[in-house]
Amino acid sequence: MKRGRRHKPRGKSEKMAWCWNAGVLAGWVADRSITPLRQNSSTPCLHSRISGIACCLVIFFAFAHSAPAQTKAAAQEEWEKTVAAAKKEGQVNVYIGGWGVVLDEGVFQKRFPEIKLVGVALRGGGDIAKRILAERRAGKYLTDVVVEGFNSTYNILHAAKVFDPLKPALILPEVVDESKWWRGKHSYLDAEGQYVLRFNGVPQAGAAHYNTQLVSPKEITSFWDFLNPKWKGKIEARDARVPGPGNGALRFFYHNPELGPQFIRRLFSEMDITLFRDFRQGPDWLAGGKFAVCFFCSDIPKARRQGLPVDSFGAMKEGAGIVSQYGTMGFPSNAPHPNAAKVFINWFLSREGQLTLQRALAKASDEAPDSLRIDISKDDVPAENKRVEGVKYLDLDVQGRLDMKPILDVIEEALAANKK
Repeated sequence: MKRGRRHKPRGKSEKMAWCWNAGVLAGWVADRSITPLRQNSSTPCLHSRISGIACCLVIFFAFAHSAPAQTKAAAQEEWEKTVAAAKKEGQVNVYIGGWGVVLDEGVFQKRFPEIKLVGVALRGGGDIAKRILAERRAGKYLTDVVVEGFNSTYNILHAAKVFDPLKPALILPEVVDESKWWRGKHSYLDAEGQYVLRFNGVPQAGAAHYNTQLVSPKEITSFWDFLNPKWKGKIEARDARVPGPGNGALRFFYHNPELGPQFIRRLFSEMDITLFRDFRQGPDWLAGGKFAVCFFCSDIPKARRQGLPVDSFGAMKEGAGIVSQYGTMGFPSNAPHPNAAKVFINWFLSREGQLTLQRALAKASDEAPDSLRIDISKDDVPAENKRVEGVKYLDLDVQGRLDMKPILDVIEEALAANKK
């Protein structure tokens, strides 16, 4: 072997050879026939310390060398037992808001044909949370897994103590390995870091859209430009007091030091904004020219592809936030099929599951996610939805920035002031 080359140990024989060499080192240190350079009264103490350190190193490195293999084997054994139990249960009930199309891809069913996937897919806007709470009040515990926006999973269901800890349900090494996730860690919304896991994060540039025949985007480079009197009475916004699109943008405004509550207060009190709740109403009004600007409209890219005169503003000088959209997950207590729930959770968070999510939504929706997994391709993620290296984002789905109540209080005060 050439001098200086290193080879990765393989097999038991090389591991035994390594341990034997380490043992020789320990024995060498322990050999009292070796004469110190300078003999003095402290030599026995020094000798004992060196011997102790060497022995500890031998034990430590031997354990460190074998621990990963043992951990992987234990995880595989647990996974096989969980899958076997899930097959006996035969079914998993997944309540999913907004992104039900990912279940229709059939990838999970092909991977686990013995586990029937029953999806309950609703538009979002808190409907999933309302249904689960209504079922539980009636004594029906039907949900195995919840995939929804943070308002449903965190503000409503976690607050109502619906969830069991999800973290212990993570089994697959590729899921547990936090180095495969954005910023090197799993992202939980709850302070305990156990219950509501976020798996998606897309840039939030403010959710502001415009009619291309009425507005030149060059006119508006800062959110403060929307307060120009020329736009008074020409702005519409989805009513964010009802869960749905816009919550992320409002949290970005509220927590951004360059905007803050004052911007929200002035926008809703000074600009004579018209509110709507029907998701389809806003884009229709915007495309028809009834309003020049829409905050929190949905399906704008789809309308643009259809040839309608609408588009979205890009990031303003105040920057952008990061939001999870419908990308949070919870594990309800008293799940009827707990093992099947664990299998779905691990599959969904695996490379295959997250690639399926990105591809399915890229084909079917403009709310295409950018998974927080960083070890998968992002080719299916639209440019406007991708996180970009080097951009400073304000992470909105973290403790201290999740509560909508103080923001909605500002809106209520502003609307009341506008009526006077």
